[in-house]
Amino acid sequence: MTPEILIAAVLIVVGLVGIVVPVLPGLVLVAAGVAVWAIPRGDALGWSVLGVALAVIVVGSVVKYLVPGRKLRDAGVPGRSIALGAVLGVVGFFVVPVVGLFLGFVLGVYLAELARLKTGALAWQSTRGALGAVGWSIVIELVTGVVAAGVWIGGLVLT
Repeated sequence: MTPEILIAAVLIVVGLVGIVVPVLPGLVLVAAGVAVWAIPRGDALGWSVLGVALAVIVVGSVVKYLVPGRKLRDAGVPGRSIALGAVLGVVGFFVVPVVGLFLGFVLGVYLAELARLKTGALAWQSTRGALGAVGWSIVIELVTGVVAAGVWIGGLVLT
């Protein structure tokens, strides 16, 4: 096993973990891992694998925002509620290790929706819609990362 393969594999695995535990830029690390393997090769296979993996990542990144955005619109959650959720998520990330990002996001969306809708039940319904959209975003990003990793593994098999 060459050092390039080992470094690429570590970057890809860390990137996939970073998608599920949103601390690291997951897809960026997956792309970097594929690039670490492909660029030193400098042959048609390496460049083809890199091109396909990057195309998958670009398409997945676009879909990652389109699908949840539509779900948020359907649930009636305004952008300012998501923004407050994001701000409290960042604060929560530093206050409560590991789960603080999630807790802060939920609390922020709930508080913003409570202020907007004036009813706890309606605010929670909107918050659940926002959580569903975030869940879809994570699933789409994870599938994208796994497919890009699969493209890289396919390139390894063809070597």
